[in-house]
Formats: sequence, C-alpha cells, structure tokens
Amino acid sequence: MTDPLDRIAAALERLSPPPPPMVDLCAHPAYVWREGVLDIARGFAPVPLDLLVGIDRQKAALLETLGRLARGHAAHDVLLWGARGTGKSALVKSAVAAVQADADAGLPAGAGLAIVEVFDVRTLPDLFVRLAGVARPFVVFVDDLGFEAPGEARTLRSMLEGGSEPRPDSVRLVVTANRRHLAPRDIAEQESAINPRDAVDDHLALADRFGLSLGFHALDQDGYLAIVAGYAQRHALAYDPAEAVNWATRRGSRSGRVAWQYVVDLAGRAGRALR
Repeated sequence: MTDPLDRIAAALERLSPPPPPMVDLCAHPAYVWREGVLDIARGFAPVPLDLLVGIDRQKAALLETLGRLARGHAAHDVLLWGARGTGKSALVKSAVAAVQADADAGLPAGAGLAIVEVFDVRTLPDLFVRLAGVARPFVVFVDDLGFEAPGEARTLRSMLEGGSEPRPDSVRLVVTANRRHLAPRDIAEQESAINPRDAVDDHLALADRFGLSLGFHALDQDGYLAIVAGYAQRHALAYDPAEAVNWATRRGSRSGRVAWQYVVDLAGRAGRALR
C-alpha cells in the first residue's frame, strides 16, 4: 500500500500550477520581471522620439549611453530625475526602441539591446543571475523609484558598486525618480547627528553611484504648447491654444503628461481613437 503522505504529496503536485515556461531572452525587445518571473512585455510600442520635445539634451545623452551599451562598450548607469510628467519614463522606452531600430548598429539578430522593467528592486540579484551569460545587452529599468529612508536604498547601492556579487557586464540600470537624491533629506538630522557630514553622505551615496544623471524640469507655457502641437499634428487634430492652456491651468501642471491628456480629450470629443 502506498504511504498516505506520498499520495497526499502527489495529489498536491497535480493540483499546483506548472512552472512558467522559460522565455527566450534573445527573441524579444522588452521583458518584465515581476515576483521572480521573467516574462515578455507584450505591446511594447513607445512613442517616437521626435514627439518628446523640450528635452533634447537629455535625449542625446541617453541615446549616446544606450548606444554604447548596445555595442558592448563601457556605459553608465543612468538616473533620470525631476518634475512629474516631464517625459522621464517615456524617454527611457523611446530611446531603447530607437537604439533597437538603428539600422547602422551592425548587431546580429537577437543580440541587440533589450529592456527589462523591474517592479521590486529587492529581487534584482535574482534577475542578474537570470541575465548572466546571455549574449545580449540589457537595460534594467526601474520606474519612479524612491525611498523613505536612506537605509532602504543600501541594497540597490551595493548592487551598483561595491557589492560582493557584481551584476553582469552587459547589464546597466536606468532609474527614474522625482527626487534627485532618491531619499528625502531632513535638515534636522544635520543638527542632531554626531557627524553631520556622515548623515548627508548616506543620503547622497546612492545617487552618486549613477555615472549619468539627467534632470527634468517643469515646462513653461511655450514648451507645453509645443508638446500639444506635436501630438495634435501627429493625430491630425485641430486644437485651440487658449483651451490647451486652460486645461493645464485647471490641473495645476504643465507637463508632457497633461499635454497628452488634453489631446486624448480632443480625440474623444472628435469621435476619434488614438493609435
């Protein structure tokens, strides 16, 4: 007679879902890493780079760095920081797509740059193990990163520099954040710390690990209207500049995100879909 425990174990094994299939890391342009599972990012279709206006300096710097990574050259980790809705996340994805589409890159099929979006930085060591040995460069993308205390950032800091188990040479981190230094700074800590400089340095240590830091700032009215005009022209929509300004005023923000929301509203009123 079979041991009851063996039968129970076998029944539980039959009921448990099968492990997810391993994805081909040389077959797709974008992936997502969530809860320890690497999957294909379906529908990866970033906006064209030319629609991201007013950030030409940031665009050129990021393209240069990603191009180096794609060609196997030395490249920086990148921090994109600044005002919300100013195009940080959109630029990362659009720049990756632009490098992937570069016909002059001279890269073999399946060896071009890929992006992996990460939702929990604590799982990065496991992702690095998964990417190690893959003959392809990867951008590991962490969107809207922020920490409430410097101690929470130390894990990521050790991964960027000085950790006992380094990440693969073909992997670089690209991070967006609203805060330039990722963790909040409290002036009171400088008054109470035994060594004030140590407290400040702990806050800045993570941001200093990024070789390339790109700032994004709030738009003026002309910049905001230029973005509206670009979106409207692309989708053949007529718009009223005064109405566009009023739309931003009612939302208390002039940004690329607000400009896109206005164009979505225009299209909806015109009975149009945006594709």
